[in-house]
Amino acid sequence: MRILVVEDDERISSFVRRGLREERYTVDVAPDGERGLFLAQTNDYDLILLDVLLPKRDGIDVLRTLRAEKVSTPVLLLTAKRKTDDKVKGLNAGADDYLPKPFEFDELLARVRALLRRRGDVAASALRVADLELDPLRHRATRGTRELSLTNREYAILELLLRHHNQVVTRTMLAEHVWEHDFDTFSNVINVSVARLREKVDDGFALKLIHTIRGSGYMVRVPTAS
Repeated sequence: MRILVVEDDERISSFVRRGLREERYTVDVAPDGERGLFLAQTNDYDLILLDVLLPKRDGIDVLRTLRAEKVSTPVLLLTAKRKTDDKVKGLNAGADDYLPKPFEFDELLARVRALLRRRGDVAASALRVADLELDPLRHRATRGTRELSLTNREYAILELLLRHHNQVVTRTMLAEHVWEHDFDTFSNVINVSVARLREKVDDGFALKLIHTIRGSGYMVRVPTAS
């Protein structure tokens, strides 16, 4: 899951980014409305956390522009404004939810999860291929009776592969959904990360589930008997 945080207060954006990364989300941060609008227009996000009072371009204007351009990504407004009129204004502009500042991270995380579930991107049931299972709600992955100790990046790669099992997941898809906006796609980081994930998932098992599709990307599938 990839989330965009548009927030000019560096203390808040750093706090939110760190917390969301610990929950295994990929997070981009924009410090002003213009940058936030650009990133939202040029990248595929699962959710946008958008401050209202922003330099260069305020959050309501950013939101209205996105909705006018038919960008349907869920938006959670973050603002110090607490009046009902301000809340109504934001919701009427196209926001999906509204969280006043200051807020507890636990409440923010609950709202993030609720919006992602509402969009249908987070299923209540686990993802399974053969004896490999990933539980998105508990952030737990197992192979048979073995619990897999994965880094946040490895977990995100595995989740993307499982959500597209029997389909090729390209390097571009991995870069867009697992790494931040400034990721260098010409590095070998993706290859190394997938190789480490494959060791944890497949080593010690006769049935290999993670496969390299030469020239295309990677796939989780159960090999057919020859």
